[in-house]
Parts: sequence; structure tokens; C-alpha cells
Amino acid sequence: MLAKLALELGPWSWWVAGLVLLAAELAVPGVFLVWIGLGAIATGVLSLLLWGADLWSWQVQLLVFAALSVVSILIGRKFLASGSSTTDEPFLNQRGASLVGRTATLQEAIVNGRGRIHLDDTTWSVIGPDTAAGSTVRIMESKGRELRVEPVRAA
Repeated sequence: MLAKLALELGPWSWWVAGLVLLAAELAVPGVFLVWIGLGAIATGVLSLLLWGADLWSWQVQLLVFAALSVVSILIGRKFLASGSSTTDEPFLNQRGASLVGRTATLQEAIVNGRGRIHLDDTTWSVIGPDTAAGSTVRIMESKGRELRVEPVRAA
């Protein structure tokens, strides 16, 4: 049935496939089918130009479609990556990084390079030089779920 429809539509079958893929993008989350749909439409443009040519067999059409889809995906990734915008919340979803520079009081002493602080509503594992509990430390770096701290020297 699909083969018969493709034969009846001729070069327009690529346009229909491209539009179906673009419409499917509305139902599927993400931005992936757009690029494949654009590859199908580009193949449709070539089909309109080369439909009667002997070299334009269905195998060549599929290879051209695959190549154009890959090219459109790569261009799309580059296009979307360059659209990064500045934000007023640069550390949103990077809670550890947002703590760098803050001071806190050690809840558990740093012994053998490891201790704990309580900051806001969370207890954090910290690494740094051995320091007594109750001392004030400054957060210097965030390493995953651990914070690297240094003791605050009294002035």
C-alpha cells in the first residue's frame, strides 16, 4: 500500500513524508524529527529536479535522504547550541556552585580531610585541612556533592 502510494505521488512522496515528520514533532517531545523532516523535504526538492533521471533510483533517494538528514541534524545542533542566552540565575540547578564564596560553621570537625557543615536546609560533606567543629570555613569549590573549604582566619 505504501509503495503504491509512493509511486502515485512520485517526487511529492518525499514532501508528504517530510510534512508528516514535522507534524509528528508536535506530538513527540524534543527537537529531533524536525531535522529528519527537513532532510525529507530537501530530498523532495531534489526529486522534483531529478525525477526522470536514470540515476535517481529509490536506493539513491534513500542514501540522499540519509545524508541530508545527518547534515540537517548537525547544522541544527550547531544552531541550537549557539543560541545560549545569559540568565539572571547562572547557578540555577547547580546548587553546589552557588555556594562558592559563602561561609559556614563546621557541624562536624574536619578530621583526615573530611567533615560536615549545615548550610541553609542541607548538610554537606566537606573536604579541607583538619579544623575543629564550630570553626568558620569559607567554601572554595564545589566538587559534585562535596565542597572544598578553607578555615576563615580571624582578622
